[in-house]
Amino acid sequence: MSLVHFDAQRVRELLPMSRCIDTMAEAMRGLSGGRFKNPPRTIFAPIDVKGYFGVMPGSSADPLTYGAKVVSLHPTNPQHGMPALQGFVVLFDHATGAPLALFDAAQITALRTAAASALATRELALLEAKTVGLFGTGVQARSHIEAMCSVRSIQEVRVWGRSIEKARDFVARYSDRGGPKVMAVASPQDAAECDIVCTVTGSGEPVLLGEWVRPGTHVNLVGAHTAGTREADTALIARGRVYVDSRESAMDEAGDLLIPLREGAIRADHAVGEIGELLLGRIGGRTGLGDVTVYKSLGIVAQDLTAAWAVWQQHLVANG
Repeated sequence: MSLVHFDAQRVRELLPMSRCIDTMAEAMRGLSGGRFKNPPRTIFAPIDVKGYFGVMPGSSADPLTYGAKVVSLHPTNPQHGMPALQGFVVLFDHATGAPLALFDAAQITALRTAAASALATRELALLEAKTVGLFGTGVQARSHIEAMCSVRSIQEVRVWGRSIEKARDFVARYSDRGGPKVMAVASPQDAAECDIVCTVTGSGEPVLLGEWVRPGTHVNLVGAHTAGTREADTALIARGRVYVDSRESAMDEAGDLLIPLREGAIRADHAVGEIGELLLGRIGGRTGLGDVTVYKSLGIVAQDLTAAWAVWQQHLVANG
């Protein structure tokens, strides 16, 4: 069998957001249920330190497959009209080791990250949530609007960015899409005073303060992914009922949790647990209307490979 390549458009056609959310539920149950081998990822800067290169291997018992995500990250690329994240996800045949297919990593990442946030939102946000505060104006901001609208009846989205001009440009691109009202706001506090808050920025310092967040809010923290960076301040984490995608990854890379831990503001067991454990009924969810629930997303290869497998299966069905 020849190696099949799925570009961004084909990935999007075969894995719409609603299906991807259910696929992320499968991935999270598999990880927390011990059906996924998720080794630590390897990320390093090339010799000239102009970007980053990452390799993230993984193996699944159900579906029975293995593979890897192989990507480059060049933060200055968008200034030249190129994506910051480039690369591929590769799946191998478990029985023979033959490579099956390559999938556009940027599209897989955009879909599965937003879908994982939507999964957490579906399980933890108040059912009557109608407003979204969105911190960030990049690729993940676009995908998170679609994702949030897939799990709640969203009427309004408030977009905040480091530059109000960028926020307004982002909103202008959504003016003809229908759906909820999308507006740019100049103050991050305005974005924080919503039923659901999603931070998808490149900031290494807090952009979301706990004092701004109302009781009952659900927060998805997505942008920061190293031990020394965070998007939320200590106050939010300390008051929040926190969930993670992977306990192991969170203890290695989640600065949103590790910095408050080093400060002595929380204990090592502050996180309630993994989203997969919640889906499996091993831990509880929201305990009351006033809870501030927080999902700290790092992104794990279990999500990438499960998403790629879903695309592959749809391809096989479509081609008989």
